Amino acid sequence: MTKTVYLLLLALIPVTATAELDVFACEPEWAALAGEIGGPRARTFSATTALQDPHYIQARPSLIAKVRRADLVICSGAQLEIGWLPALLQKANNRKVLPGSRGYLEASSYVVRLAATGNVDRAQGDIHPEGNPHIQTNPHNIAAVARALGERMQSLDPDNAASYEAGLADFLGRWQDAIEDWEARAETLRGAKAITHHKSWVYLERWLGIEEVANLEAVPGLPPTATHLSRLTKQFAGGGADFIIRSPYQDARPSEWLSEKVGIAAIVLPLTVGGTEQAQDLFSLFDDIIERLLKAHLHE
Repeated sequence: MTKTVYLLLLALIPVTATAELDVFACEPEWAALAGEIGGPRARTFSATTALQDPHYIQARPSLIAKVRRADLVICSGAQLEIGWLPALLQKANNRKVLPGSRGYLEASSYVVRLAATGNVDRAQGDIHPEGNPHIQTNPHNIAAVARALGERMQSLDPDNAASYEAGLADFLGRWQDAIEDWEARAETLRGAKAITHHKSWVYLERWLGIEEVANLEAVPGLPPTATHLSRLTKQFAGGGADFIIRSPYQDARPSEWLSEKVGIAAIVLPLTVGGTEQAQDLFSLFDDIIERLLKAHLHE
């Protein structure tokens, strides 16, 4: 469905209520998705930006006020926000958006989580026993969450259900077309090998057929150590990887240092909307990710 057709459908839908849904998203990708589905019906807000590590933010008074007014809270879940979201929900005291209610949606529960483990020993670093929470790096996961989110928005605001249904259908149509284009463009990346700063990219790697061969973090969530970087220098002195990937909020120095030592391209990929100047919405997010990977791969 084209954007023009979507707008025409909206014009034909009777307006029986002017209320908007207040959507509080823990991460920018979910705020962007709610905006795609809800259009003018949804007022969206993201608690974090693409330049922040979503594991670590403060439950600020401004965020508490936003949750207190929210009709819907959507977060990645899988304990990504465990360090701050429970306190935020408790202080906001908004019963309709507590976990288990219709006003709370855990995005990662609608996809197959990778790397789930029963081990919860924090001595092993930043691990997620329920699975890796960075599901947004595979666009098929975005589609699965979109279906759940669209249904939830219709349920919470039944007077405007037809509007959300039309918005969801339009988004999914355009999204499927985009996925086919991304997969065609990225075919040459299949079999490429990556060193990553943190295990943020497992869903992207599974989607595109990229192999993760090492991490800059010896212990997940802790800064790369000189000892570990020296070990990686020896391991990849003769090649063995196509690129070193980090997110915008991660320290550039370890990846750039290793890149200089072993001659493997170091690149920054936007982990979410707003991560680069080019990644300003969900569509341009994946456009930019694919473009940056291809550029590094072709010039290795």
